[in-house]
Amino acid sequence: MPATSPASPPRPPRRRRLLAIVLAAVLVTGGGITALLLQQGKDKHGTAETGSNATPRNSPGTAEGFDAAVGHVVNASDRKGGTLRLLSSTDADSWDPGRSYYGWVWNLQRLYTRTLLTYDVRPGQQGRTLVPDLAAAQPQVSADGRTYTVRLRPVLKFEDGTPITAKDVKYAIERVFAQDVVSGGPTYLVESLDQGQNYQGPYKDASGARSGLRAVETPDDRTLVFRLAKADSRFPHLLAMGATAPIPRKRDTGADYGMKPVSSGPYRFQSYTPGQSLVLVRNEHWDRATDPLRTALPDRIELTVTDADTVATRLLGGAADLDVQQAGLPQSAETTVLRDPQLKSHADAAYTGYVRSVALVSKTAPLDNPHCRKAVFYAVDPTALQNARGGPTAGSLHGNLLPPTIPGADGYDPFSLTGGKPRPDKAREELRACGRPAGFTTKLVVRDTRAKDLQTAEVLRQSLKAVGITVETERIDVTQYFSVVGSPGEVKNKGYGLMMLGWGADYPEGSGFLPPLTDGRLITPSGNTNYAQVDEPEINTLLDQARTATDPARATELYRRINHKVTDGAYYLPIVADKALNYRSPRLTNVYVHEAYGMVDFLSLGTEDGK
Repeated sequence: MPATSPASPPRPPRRRRLLAIVLAAVLVTGGGITALLLQQGKDKHGTAETGSNATPRNSPGTAEGFDAAVGHVVNASDRKGGTLRLLSSTDADSWDPGRSYYGWVWNLQRLYTRTLLTYDVRPGQQGRTLVPDLAAAQPQVSADGRTYTVRLRPVLKFEDGTPITAKDVKYAIERVFAQDVVSGGPTYLVESLDQGQNYQGPYKDASGARSGLRAVETPDDRTLVFRLAKADSRFPHLLAMGATAPIPRKRDTGADYGMKPVSSGPYRFQSYTPGQSLVLVRNEHWDRATDPLRTALPDRIELTVTDADTVATRLLGGAADLDVQQAGLPQSAETTVLRDPQLKSHADAAYTGYVRSVALVSKTAPLDNPHCRKAVFYAVDPTALQNARGGPTAGSLHGNLLPPTIPGADGYDPFSLTGGKPRPDKAREELRACGRPAGFTTKLVVRDTRAKDLQTAEVLRQSLKAVGITVETERIDVTQYFSVVGSPGEVKNKGYGLMMLGWGADYPEGSGFLPPLTDGRLITPSGNTNYAQVDEPEINTLLDQARTATDPARATELYRRINHKVTDGAYYLPIVADKALNYRSPRLTNVYVHEAYGMVDFLSLGTEDGK
């Protein structure tokens, strides 16, 4: 396909955007709990024990203390029994694996659903690796990269004991084509597999023989064949998404399926009260012999939905084990944890997979001149911006657009942002080069209730003022923000030059992060996610080459090059590689941060006391 013709546009990573909104809500609450936590935080916490029988496969080692779950396993154990006590300040968007877009829900769904592929149960970079789940082995891929053949493991069963077949997986995929019924989740598979069929899903299937989606074939009960229109380097990651979790047609309740989905994993729904609680119990028809990834240690898993203050109070008081949102503690609770060595030893500040940045709109003068954009990069005070977001525990200084948790990230930093200091002489040099030696005026748009964004905006304004760049800040209601900044026409009319952003990937690969932000052919009149309006032919060509690469290493290298070119063009000013400070109960076993999800891996957790 010619470079001027775009690949099918991936849906913007709404999962990460929603996670950011949740994070903001959590961090601005919690003002009244500090005193209580100071009392309850002195309960018997103990130190995290380590062991040699780590259930996460081939663990790189066990550890204890602050940040111990980042890259290591805390309190490794194979002890079974007990109840895992989870909390959340918000309910799932849906428990239907085809409809959810919350990252923590994707993580938790792995307890009651299985997908064709999934991410390995290992800490550190090994957790980004795709491994077979329902599949018996990695897909067989044709030489041209257009045909994927997947064989299922034998003797797979649903919670009622009926066999799981290839047709159940195909049916689950077909459901997400019915966007009038099964909406809200990722549509990557729709974009990849429809291929002009205009398939409307199984509820409107008029194929007579119910052949359904033509791009997916099921020649027998254990085989699926996916036929792509062209090679797609991201396709293996799509096979790990919830839409490939099998659903028996006879048990499908359409839009209500999320109320009680049929289990293919080690746990099943016992009860669910929307907005209040979820209880999972063991699925007696799950066979450990067919599942080398899941250990299913707890007997019971309870999720309680309550307000953010109560989540923090119960968590630090020992009445709960984990906040499943993993979006960070409220500010007052965070302060308490960081000041108490005992509490801090059970906390981690892990990368979320997000990069906090400022988009420099390349169609708004004078930022249409790359030298004016570079002047902004050199003028900012990186350390002051980091501190405005909460300091090192809230994120590390970062020199480029790609998060450190994505393959291809390499620490590229052409503007020396990780040095932490402004470079006013270089900024003035760039101002002269763009014909604005005395500086210029531009508008910064920011969400009106985002405390950290507002603090960051003020620091940015002061930094740029030092070299003659005047920033006029405009606040927009948080509910309207993305509709405004996602409209290039509105951006042009208002003269916006700078936009506060947070962005993360739906899956740990460059294609899950870079294209929506950088492909000029994906700029749309509304719902636009290329906020800087990057439109460079060379970048577009590299994106096409990466998308159709049949060698994963080649795709990674191409995304690395794209990241470098976007950074060189000064389109997105990185503020921090985002982190979230979360607390883990000392009684939890096998705790580690999973890089593919940017949070603790729920799949391996157990309880030390078996209670």
